[in-house]
Amino acid sequence: MLPKFDYVSAQEALQVVQSGHRVYVQGSAQTPHHLLHALAQQKDRLQDVELIFITVQGDIEMDKPEYAGHFRINCLFVSDSVRTAVNEGRADFIPCFLSDIPDLFRSVLPIDVALVQVSPPDQHGYCSMGASVDIARTAVNTAKYIIAQVNPSVPRTHGDGMVHVSRFTHLVWHEQHLPEVDYGAKTGPAERRIGEIIAGMIDDGSTIQMGIGTIPDAVLKCLNNHKDLGVHTEMFSDGVIPLIENDVINNKRKRIHPNKTVTAFAIGTNQLYHYIHDNPSIVFLDIDYVNDPHVIRRNPRVIAINSAIEVDITGQVCSDSIGTMQYSGIGGQMDFMRGAALSEGGKPIIAITSRTAKGLPRIVPYLKQGAGVVTTRGHIHYVVTEYGIAYLWGKNLRQRAHALINIAHPDDREMLEKECWERFKQFS
Repeated sequence: MLPKFDYVSAQEALQVVQSGHRVYVQGSAQTPHHLLHALAQQKDRLQDVELIFITVQGDIEMDKPEYAGHFRINCLFVSDSVRTAVNEGRADFIPCFLSDIPDLFRSVLPIDVALVQVSPPDQHGYCSMGASVDIARTAVNTAKYIIAQVNPSVPRTHGDGMVHVSRFTHLVWHEQHLPEVDYGAKTGPAERRIGEIIAGMIDDGSTIQMGIGTIPDAVLKCLNNHKDLGVHTEMFSDGVIPLIENDVINNKRKRIHPNKTVTAFAIGTNQLYHYIHDNPSIVFLDIDYVNDPHVIRRNPRVIAINSAIEVDITGQVCSDSIGTMQYSGIGGQMDFMRGAALSEGGKPIIAITSRTAKGLPRIVPYLKQGAGVVTTRGHIHYVVTEYGIAYLWGKNLRQRAHALINIAHPDDREMLEKECWERFKQFS
């Protein structure tokens, strides 16, 4: 028998939030805006409420100066929504591997209240956490109180995202469209060339992981002639749809989860949300499993494709900050870089355009002062720009510098050669 459940208003449901609580907010496409805006309206009764999450989409309200003292954001990844607040000192950032966050919730960062957005319950009383299972699974498992924004636009996804309606403290009905992102819309000539180069590095039967951004999408567009690819990734977007439909991605050569596309979250357009709805070929699993390097390595020929802000000539990779300005976070880059390196025939790839949109070099003599190193020079293997491939693993510092200069923008190479000479007293 389906358990009885009643919907309440957001204002009533949020009365469980008290001063000093730590409140988890589900993110990405599942950001529960209705609950967040209702919570913002209760600021006058609340002090020192900590909001913790990875990426969130859209205006979350409580990052504004007028909420200081009432709410404090303590994010595990810096997304567009909170970047200004973090860099102005009104919010904080916790550097952490994405795969480690569930352990943080179980130990040093226990959750008082979890705010999530789910599908309506099915005939058995189960709701789906939709396109964002990732760290939400552990947050729901461990939180003292769980408030669910129930939205019929949320896709019902297969895997670890099912939550029985009896687990929720309160249910709030609110219909809204999920936020959309089109990563393919900004692809330029340099990204397309990088996509072609990386596609040439991928053997048939490989298992691929794609980070966030235009370059991973450009790679996917160049894989139409490949065969029997698999996907084991922390996230994906619309670019995988035509490859699955054309049997390029069929997952049949994977050793773990064969015949299934494995992910922890997805974000893209409405086409993507409709595609993952009740799609049994795609499973959304807990992030501490998906991003575990020991799990990742079990598939052969894992190709991990991730981006960066800048790479120095010794192979240090800054992916989360521009100098001291926090731009994003550690995320799952190192989880997959290490997992791919340990995989039989795997290739961990950092893919960057040789210059930024403002014409500044991405391959640099030294990282900017205050820059964070996400992938260390001990973990780096491949760096790809539109000018080619630099293979750094096993190379000494001078050899690395030489390889990276060869794929830098031609107008930056003379400067880099001079800096290389000053540092190493020889160039090649």
